[in-house]
Amino acid sequence: MQPTSRRPAPFGVSLLLAAVTGVLSVPILAQEKPVDDSAQGETLSPKTKSPEASPAKNSPYLSDWFNQDLTLIGSKDISFGPKPQDDVYLEYEYFGRKGPFELYGYIDVPKILTIGNSNDKGVWDHGSPVFMEHEPRISIDYLAGRSLAIGPFKEWYVAFDWIYDHGSRKENRANTLYSGLGTDIDTHSRVNLSANFYGRYQWENYGASNEYSWDGYRAQMKYIVPISKFDNGASLTYIGFTNYDFGSDLHKDNPARTANSLVATNVLLYSFTHLRFTLVGRYFHNGGNWEDGSELNFGEGNFRARSDGWGYYAGVGYQF
Repeated sequence: MQPTSRRPAPFGVSLLLAAVTGVLSVPILAQEKPVDDSAQGETLSPKTKSPEASPAKNSPYLSDWFNQDLTLIGSKDISFGPKPQDDVYLEYEYFGRKGPFELYGYIDVPKILTIGNSNDKGVWDHGSPVFMEHEPRISIDYLAGRSLAIGPFKEWYVAFDWIYDHGSRKENRANTLYSGLGTDIDTHSRVNLSANFYGRYQWENYGASNEYSWDGYRAQMKYIVPISKFDNGASLTYIGFTNYDFGSDLHKDNPARTANSLVATNVLLYSFTHLRFTLVGRYFHNGGNWEDGSELNFGEGNFRARSDGWGYYAGVGYQF
């Protein structure tokens, strides 16, 4: 994040930063029946940004605290639903810190080049024209005017994560709000670490049984490790984040659904002042709360869900 009147926030981000949290975001959080629309997924950016990449006062960016980037992302075997998706999409991403507000978010335009597999629908073929995620945090310490640090927990936040997929019709739409408490953790090392704990409120969810209800929780860890700087001005950074969702009631109405799911994302970011290149490996377990291997039929014949395994992303972006 960017320097503030208090201190730099340890996390800020662009996984595609650059690059992709949609690359890596959350496609098909829940899908009870066949849909035409497909969400992208958490962006490649976990809302974490290498400290050395933060613009200084006389920065080459449009703002000295509000960072933006535009990235073209290719994805393969992304398992937020029972049918893995391949896609090429465009992502606008922003991040920064101003006063008590830590901002991060992205907006995806799915299948922007009409490239994707049969499970992928986007803006040009009656799929979702936009998928977005916004993760603001508000510093409790800042509002209180004093440090509330307890041991390694050095700053506390009210934390939110809003995910929205604008499907072409209501049954192909998702609208999820996570809200809770966040903190930054002092590791006494080069590793920057933060954590959030949320409760989930679900509005639309592709027709799933948990719509319009509080349903489950999310525990989230985000971490970043600067690896190296190079003579050509580039830097190499490892960025990771893990989301563990638990306590959902989806499985009570459908044996193909699960109470728990886990997504662990691992990113290598090679960045210059403006250009950014990203490679991502993401592991899914019960992605989108679907039971791996369960037999399903969305009206086009039986198939077995594939919600466990690895998915991959590559992106090239420009930060401004």
